[in-house]
Amino acid sequence: MFTYGDDTTPETEDNDIVMEWRLDVPNHFATVRNDTGEVLGVVGRDYEVVQNIDAFSFFDGIVGGKDGIKYETAGALGKGERIFITAKLPEYIKVGRNDLIEQFLFLTTSHDGFGSITASFTPIRICCQNTLNAALRNQSNAIKIRHTASAHERLKEAYKLLGISNLLAKEMEAVFNRWARVRITDKQVKKLVQLAMAPNKETLQNLQTGKQDEFSSVFTNMVDNVLDYTATSPTQQMETTKGSLFGVYNAVTGYFQNVKSYKDTETKFKSIMTGNALGKAQATFDLCNDFARVGVNALN
Repeated sequence: MFTYGDDTTPETEDNDIVMEWRLDVPNHFATVRNDTGEVLGVVGRDYEVVQNIDAFSFFDGIVGGKDGIKYETAGALGKGERIFITAKLPEYIKVGRNDLIEQFLFLTTSHDGFGSITASFTPIRICCQNTLNAALRNQSNAIKIRHTASAHERLKEAYKLLGISNLLAKEMEAVFNRWARVRITDKQVKKLVQLAMAPNKETLQNLQTGKQDEFSSVFTNMVDNVLDYTATSPTQQMETTKGSLFGVYNAVTGYFQNVKSYKDTETKFKSIMTGNALGKAQATFDLCNDFARVGVNALN
């Protein structure tokens, strides 16, 4: 592969002579789309290209069979450097009498040299479409599958993910139902949300020392928006969420899903599935777990 450019600057006139340059980069190659010719990424010589049609073919072995798993959506991000597909499981996580959470398997891979095939268990609350894909402390909710693995090895990993998902669904149902019975005051809700949404150590220190006048306006507005969603969203007034710990968790995930503004849908998708929104949701999940275990001491 080579890198290519020129010495053009904003001050260069149209009739100026421009010196072009080319620099070879040994043992590196570009992955390129066949249809548009666009470069998707730079990879090493050992990288093995996996075509989109083949990327998730191993998963066909557990979709559409007696287990009732069905493909739901598929898409691409950017110029096509990352692709994804979701499969819906037939069972639901049930919180209370009728608060249902659908179960999905989310699979993604890339053509830019960053990462292997990643498959994760992703629950989505039906009434508000909140993505509740937190990891329990004793069990990861995702697995990574090497592109170079054989089809048999990949299928074995797919069944492993299915087993993890079944286990996680049972554990999450127990956790969420326990949270739905734990009461929490408005003051405690605000403190938990502040701790979960704090963007840096300085904010956490100001929070712990009571220096709230030093919070940034961005952080203050973000917390206020979460609390407003808690107070006004119909999905936050249900038996399972109103005044409960489960409601706090859904307030944060609901903020990122239904309130926060994003540059575009791709930015939103990345944030919720792999970025900042996922991190804040995980922080909230961990704080809720601690609060359910030790009460208000979890906020100190």
